[in-house]
Amino acid sequence: MKERIQELARQFHPASIEQRRYLHQHPELSFEEVETGQYISARLHELGIEHQQGVGGHGVVALIRGRNPKKKVIALRADMDALPIQEANNVPYKSRRDGIMHACGHDAHTASLLGAAHILHTLRDGFEGTVKCIFQPGEERIPGGASIMIRDGVLEQPKPVSIFGQHVHPPLRAGMIGLKPGIYMASSDEIYVTVKGKGGHGAMPQECIDPVVITAQIILSLQQIISRYADPAIPSVLTFGKINTTGGATNIIPNEVKLEGTFRTMHEKWRSEAHKRMKKIAESMAKSMGGACEFNILRGYPVLHNNPELTARTKKWAVEFMGKDRVVDLPLRMTSEDFAYFAQAMPACFYRLGTGNPERGIGSPLHTSTFDIDETALETGMGLMSWLAIKELGN
Repeated sequence: MKERIQELARQFHPASIEQRRYLHQHPELSFEEVETGQYISARLHELGIEHQQGVGGHGVVALIRGRNPKKKVIALRADMDALPIQEANNVPYKSRRDGIMHACGHDAHTASLLGAAHILHTLRDGFEGTVKCIFQPGEERIPGGASIMIRDGVLEQPKPVSIFGQHVHPPLRAGMIGLKPGIYMASSDEIYVTVKGKGGHGAMPQECIDPVVITAQIILSLQQIISRYADPAIPSVLTFGKINTTGGATNIIPNEVKLEGTFRTMHEKWRSEAHKRMKKIAESMAKSMGGACEFNILRGYPVLHNNPELTARTKKWAVEFMGKDRVVDLPLRMTSEDFAYFAQAMPACFYRLGTGNPERGIGSPLHTSTFDIDETALETGMGLMSWLAIKELGN
């Protein structure tokens, strides 16, 4: 079976490249993936694969039923939304949509899962069980398409017992994968703060309540969340990346300042406690300086936990499929993923697919205007997903 999957992955690789390039040229933002969903549906229809559109918005769910399809059900997931980034790559498949780009590799995720669906459909008489392929919208924006699809019943009828997801990883060479059991990726929350004061002439600060100074003190004080309140054994990050004023100028003290940031950690209980502490510190600081503060936290994705037993099996099967030298262990990541919602619902394994090629200058980080992949990774991606699905089904 392994050799047959590898053969089919090589055979279907050119089509996967074509699909990835089409998706790369036609990116759509989170929860706007109308054409993307239609494109996926059209490809599945061509292959004769049973599927449903409009799950959780623009999501698509396909079923590949082997022999004795009710014996066991597992799921494979790919996200399909793009980012608001202007592509800087000079390639034939450059994004045709101004200010929108597949800079996080979701085009590759989708093409890989389409390829895996093609392989599994071809081999459906050779395995028992059912594979549910989940093409998910809206990974890049809270509340996350995964949570919406789950509410829409994506994990029911039939109900999978486990799920796999993969994500491109530029630091790893194409042809490799990496994974980590247990806690792997951080929770992610968005922070929105409005600091209110009393504006006036910059030459007469004594007549004002300066929200810029208050905001500066709030930013500094909130660093205590990491340096003094967080357990040093729990990875945590607090970053403020945007600050602006309403009506300020070189000689004008504004009435208010708006501040935006992110808080991430690897511990759910500490996450909730930190939210309360941050709000209290910010509001107290503003009040002590004569101003006021509106402190809002938009709760994002939870900590992503890779089931240890499933991840151990995944590593074992990946070594069997690819070779020991092509499978590596990865450290914790403070980035976040809404695949974490699937991991809360069932045993899950989220691993990284190498896409880098330093010799060809392919290695720009995710979420940058020069991100690209070595497309040989698509053969690895579709082949490994197919192999993992068949092995997890017990074949």
